[in-house]
Amino acid sequence: MVKDSKNQSSSYTAKDITVLEGLEPVRKRPGMYIGSTGSDGLHHLIWEVVDNSIDEAMAGFCDNIIVKLESGKKVTVEDNGRGIPVEIHRQTKRSALETVMTTLHAGGKFGGEGYKVSGGLHGVGVSVVNALSSWCRAEVRRNGLVYEQEYACGAAKYKVRPVRGAKSTSSGTVVSFVPDEEIFKTKIDFDWKKILDHLRQQAYLTRGVKIKVIDNRETQPIFYSFYFEGGIKSFVKHLNKDKQLKNENIFYSEKETGGLKVELAMQYFEGYKEHIFTFANNIHTIDGGAHLAGFRTALTRTLNDYARKNSLLKSKEENLTGEDVREGLTAVISVKLRDPQFEGQTKAKLGNPEAKTAVNKVVREQLAFFLEENPQDARSIIEKCLLTARARVAARAARETVIRKGALDGLALPGKLADCISKKPEDSELFLVEGDSAGGTAKQGRDRNFQAILPLRGKILNVEKTKLDRMLANKEIKALIIALGTAMADEFDLKKLRYNKIIIMTDADVDGAHIRALLLTLFYRYFEDLITNGHIYIAQPPLFRIQVGKKVNYSFSEEGKNKLLNKAKATSDQSVNVQRYKGLGEMNASQLWETTMDPARRVMYQVNIEDAEVADRTFDILMGGEVAPRKKFIQTHARRVKNLDV
Repeated sequence: MVKDSKNQSSSYTAKDITVLEGLEPVRKRPGMYIGSTGSDGLHHLIWEVVDNSIDEAMAGFCDNIIVKLESGKKVTVEDNGRGIPVEIHRQTKRSALETVMTTLHAGGKFGGEGYKVSGGLHGVGVSVVNALSSWCRAEVRRNGLVYEQEYACGAAKYKVRPVRGAKSTSSGTVVSFVPDEEIFKTKIDFDWKKILDHLRQQAYLTRGVKIKVIDNRETQPIFYSFYFEGGIKSFVKHLNKDKQLKNENIFYSEKETGGLKVELAMQYFEGYKEHIFTFANNIHTIDGGAHLAGFRTALTRTLNDYARKNSLLKSKEENLTGEDVREGLTAVISVKLRDPQFEGQTKAKLGNPEAKTAVNKVVREQLAFFLEENPQDARSIIEKCLLTARARVAARAARETVIRKGALDGLALPGKLADCISKKPEDSELFLVEGDSAGGTAKQGRDRNFQAILPLRGKILNVEKTKLDRMLANKEIKALIIALGTAMADEFDLKKLRYNKIIIMTDADVDGAHIRALLLTLFYRYFEDLITNGHIYIAQPPLFRIQVGKKVNYSFSEEGKNKLLNKAKATSDQSVNVQRYKGLGEMNASQLWETTMDPARRVMYQVNIEDAEVADRTFDILMGGEVAPRKKFIQTHARRVKNLDV
């Protein structure tokens, strides 16, 4: 069929072009401005208003910020900065306050001397918050008076006006807003912990500013206050709390070069993972960028230069790699620059090439000086890097053996693996089952068309305490890696994953929980992409089988069991039998299928990482070598544990 281009073009005219005015684009496509309309986007509203206050603090005009969560989903952010100007803007012919609150790309960050450095959405931020709020109010203390204006879905309800009878001897801005339920379809529920973590981080990054957080949603208000005179040096100390340290003195430097301010702090600990946090104008650049690239290059070169100068490297050919010098490193890199170029609206990556040059220069100069001034710390750092280098060589050989074995064996996967018939990863599931007994039951109960079973004997190694070469020598881990098909480290390829769902299925007791924790540690440390891409699940086998007469029900909790029993006693005089499952092996194949493996009826938890920093710290506490923090953690959270069998 030949298309009639003439008729096609005549049906597409100027009337088909939609022009969105004011803040309409924001309400039409909110995800473009705040990332999503889920929980992250909801909290992003708070970050954007707070960013304006932080900008005032970075400019030297604000040292006190208050964030309040109120009843009715209302949030208020107050600062003691200069206050948004209220006089008539010559271009818009409206108050500058109204212009900032209701116009995209309007603010004091596009030119002039209002801000030398700033974060936020470069003038988009507060107007976007206004657009996505059913109600918003701005109050400005300035020139001895107090001004106000209210908005509905981004539109001003009246002109900016002085608050009748209100005088002020201070300056500042107060922005209150209620997120629009029409935009945020899910329940509007602000996460107190997420807010605390973010604002604590901002206080670390803005030395000398006090951030007070108040939760007025409950009968008894909750108060937190953050103030860190040490800045990011205190941040590193906080991140390394309870870790076994390699260098006691934290390396810290703050220097301006090429019109760009570089602040960084770093310290090594006895561990195998790197923790590097990068920021540009206080915005967490989770994907790094130019400043991270400059840091990595300078760190590797400076440590190699020091090691060679002090005869700690055996030959001219021997070199520490970037991987060697970053293992067990905690670092915070913060740059402040006049015109940051971010990739993407949510600013995950910094693109300014001058940031790479500046950070590289500062690290090379200042770190070299630190190493010379602190020879004991320097030696400890280099010795750790050399130990990592030796382990890397040994691990590469072991890793290549594992990968080569998987490749050469082809269809001859680990002997204990009962593979599924389907060869389509998107349809396939792999159950990691505790022990041969439960593994046998799972093999009998599964749907072999798409479900594979890999029994694991005993408890796998705790990879938190184990070098990679020893880890790869473990038979259970080796079998798992080959079964996954992705390889690991530099050779990791998510596209080669053989199963869409990796399901950890262990007994509902202490040993089962321990095995589950060991497997999650392995996935988090060496296969994090499997978690972040939603491939890791935890099966939920029932704890109880309740039979009333001939009718059978299953319960996954003590509370559920009690509800079923109370209902049975109230409505039936038949015999009641309760069976407590101590392990998967106690179920027959049909019971395991219908309760735990059948996609139509089973209950599973998908493992995700909401907060990588908190997750990493939890794994370090629970699975690391330090006993004291683990004991404290257990004592703190013991009362929250349910269904504990000892």
